[in-house]
Amino acid sequence: MTEDAVRRPVVPEAPPDPGVAGGFVGHALREETSARFTSAVAAIEAGGLSFPLPGSGATAERFATLRAVAEDDLCLARLVEGHVDALAILAELGGPSPAPGSRWGVWAAEPPGERLTAEQTPDGRWSVSGLKQYCSGAHSCTHALVSADAPDGRRLFAVPLAGGTYEPVEGTWQALGMAGSDTPDARFRSAAAEPVGGVEGYVNRPGFQHGGIGVAACWLGGASAVARPLRAAARRGGGPYTDAHLGAVDIDLHTAGLLLTTAATDIDADPMDSRGEARLRSLRVRGLVEAVCDRVLGRVGRATGAGPLCHDARHARNVADLTVYIRQHHAERSLAELGTLVSDRADR
Repeated sequence: MTEDAVRRPVVPEAPPDPGVAGGFVGHALREETSARFTSAVAAIEAGGLSFPLPGSGATAERFATLRAVAEDDLCLARLVEGHVDALAILAELGGPSPAPGSRWGVWAAEPPGERLTAEQTPDGRWSVSGLKQYCSGAHSCTHALVSADAPDGRRLFAVPLAGGTYEPVEGTWQALGMAGSDTPDARFRSAAAEPVGGVEGYVNRPGFQHGGIGVAACWLGGASAVARPLRAAARRGGGPYTDAHLGAVDIDLHTAGLLLTTAATDIDADPMDSRGEARLRSLRVRGLVEAVCDRVLGRVGRATGAGPLCHDARHARNVADLTVYIRQHHAERSLAELGTLVSDRADR
């Protein structure tokens, strides 16, 4: 399947942009994105937005839809990607079936600092307590899959986000970029939890690597959005340097898109990773797409100057959002892991 053959989804329409000053008001962006997230989940359930499960034979469509949502709005894509990733995880690990209208997040980041802990009562019931960082959709999700330290190791739990046992910590997200993604820390207090999979089941499943490529598809959609002012400048006759920057950006975006399509084909050919290539594939795709995003940000800025950043609220948000979002990539740590894997394979 070629990239162009994948049906482009219809993304729920965005309201008019509030302008440069209003565009960076975190609360307003959070409410706007939350409303669109609710509409997107309804569209997913109605079939208007299609996200086939990874490895189902239509992974290219899944990646293309994530890319399209991200090209429209990276903050919305962050929430939609979390929701559909949660659905894939629940299907892969045999978790509870999501109720209609429920909105899910996957909150499994574990940076330094306080963490979530899980406890089990003698009658077998689980609960989680503590602080979880980077909870995208903290005010709009109804449920989340959260990682927590249990007595027997790190586990994943499905948690209803109920008042009294769960509370977002206001003021813990200070970034202008991705402000609409609503990603503060969250405090859990003996919140009822249902284990999903076994110890380390979340990270050891093949779908963990497939899901990482889905995030890269969102990054790439954001890069396409950032490139819009450069395309517009070239159409207006910006000159040879503008054309040169656009040519380089086109090569990068096209190459990354082809790599996503190839990755989708490979996932569908080996969804359970019997060949042991999923981690290598994920590191390559994410590394290339992150580098493409970084180059697009640089070239668009060099070609168009300060004008779009200062006078185009949508572009300013796209640049800020993508700059923050690609920092999910672990940079040299991931490159070093990739190099080790490549070296080990060469020695066999």
